[in-house]
Amino acid sequence: MSAPLERNLLGARTEASTTVDVYSGVARMARTVWASEVKQVGARPSTAIMICHPTANFLGHYALNGLADRGFGAIGFTTRYVGNDSTLIMENCLLDMGAMVDHLYSIGYERVVLIGNSGGASIVPYYQAQALEPTVSAPAGGGPDLTKAGLRPVDAIIALNAHPSRSRLSTEWLDPSIHDELHPFDRDPALDMYHPDNAPPFSAEFIERYRAAQVARNRRIAAWCEQQLDWLATSPDAPKGLEDIAFTIQGTGADLRFLDGNIDPSDRQIGVTLHGAPTVANYLPAMISRSSSCRSFLNQWSIDHTMADSFKWLPAITSPFLIVLGTADPTVLPAMAQQMYDAATASSRRDLHFVTGGTHYFENQPELLAEALDVIAAWLD
Repeated sequence: MSAPLERNLLGARTEASTTVDVYSGVARMARTVWASEVKQVGARPSTAIMICHPTANFLGHYALNGLADRGFGAIGFTTRYVGNDSTLIMENCLLDMGAMVDHLYSIGYERVVLIGNSGGASIVPYYQAQALEPTVSAPAGGGPDLTKAGLRPVDAIIALNAHPSRSRLSTEWLDPSIHDELHPFDRDPALDMYHPDNAPPFSAEFIERYRAAQVARNRRIAAWCEQQLDWLATSPDAPKGLEDIAFTIQGTGADLRFLDGNIDPSDRQIGVTLHGAPTVANYLPAMISRSSSCRSFLNQWSIDHTMADSFKWLPAITSPFLIVLGTADPTVLPAMAQQMYDAATASSRRDLHFVTGGTHYFENQPELLAEALDVIAAWLD
C-alpha cells in the first residue's frame, strides 16, 4: 500500500514583465509563479522533480502522485503564462523556472531535476544551457537578457513525451493550403492534405512540396509580424506607446502524419489528434499557435527566430539527459525522441526509453504510466 501523500502550494517571486503580457493585473502585481508540491506525508525527500511546460497548468499533473510514491518531491510547475500563450515570451518562462528552482533549493532539496513534458522540451534544455553558460542577450520579439539572469543549473534534465520545439511542431502542423490569411477556407487543392485528390499514403513528391510550403507560410507570417512591428515603431500614425498587436492564425492542425502512418512510423492511431478529428482541430479555436501577438510569434513560433529549440542547446549540455516516450503518442513520435537523443552528444549520460503502447497522457494506462515513472526513478537512483 502506498504511503499517504500531502500536497503543498509553493510560490516563488519572479521578475516583473516589462510589458502587459498577462491580462490579469492581480497576477502582474503579485509577480509570483506557483507550483504544486506532492510528497509522502512527513517525508523530506532530497530530490525534487519539477515538471515544466511554457503554458500548461501542471498543478495537477498526472505524474505527481506516482513520483511522490517513489520517494521524490514531485513539483507541478506553472509559468506566468499558464493557460494563455498569446503573448508568451520564452525567456520569461526561463526566469519563472529559475525562481522556482532557487526556491526548491532554499527549502531544503539537495537535487533538482527538470522534466520537460510535451512542449516543455522547448524550455528545459534551453534553461539548462543558459544556466550553465548564458549567451542569449537579445531574444527575438524582445525579452530579458539571460546573460544577466543568474539562472541556477539543475542536476539533470528529462524529456517525457516531449517534442523538440514548439516552433518546429507548429510549422509541421501549419496548413500550407491556406494562401490568404484573411480567407481560411479558400484553400489551394494542390497543397490540401484533406482534399480527396491527395489521399494517403502521400507520395514523396507531395510530402517534400507540402513541407516546403509549410516552412514558407511560417516565414510569411514572421515577415508580416516584422512589418507590423516596424510600422508601430516608426510610423507617425501608430498609436503612441503601442509596441505589439494580436492576430489569429487559422489552419494549425494539418500534419501529414495525422493521416499517413508511413511517415515517421509508430504505434499511434491514425486519423485522430489530441484535439479531435484533424479536420476539426485544424480550425479549433483552442488549438496550438492559434492566437498570437507579433512579438510572441517571432519569439516562440517562428522557425527562424525562436531560441527555444532543444536542437540549439542539447549538443552543448553536459548534464545527464533522459528521454521517455510512449510509442502510441499521436503528437510526439519516436523519430523525434531519437533526434533529441542523437543531438545530446555532450551529455555525461544520455538514455532513451520507449514505453510500448503509451499515449501522450497515459490516459487509462496505469501500468504504462508506472513503467515510465519506474524508468525515471531508476535512472535518477
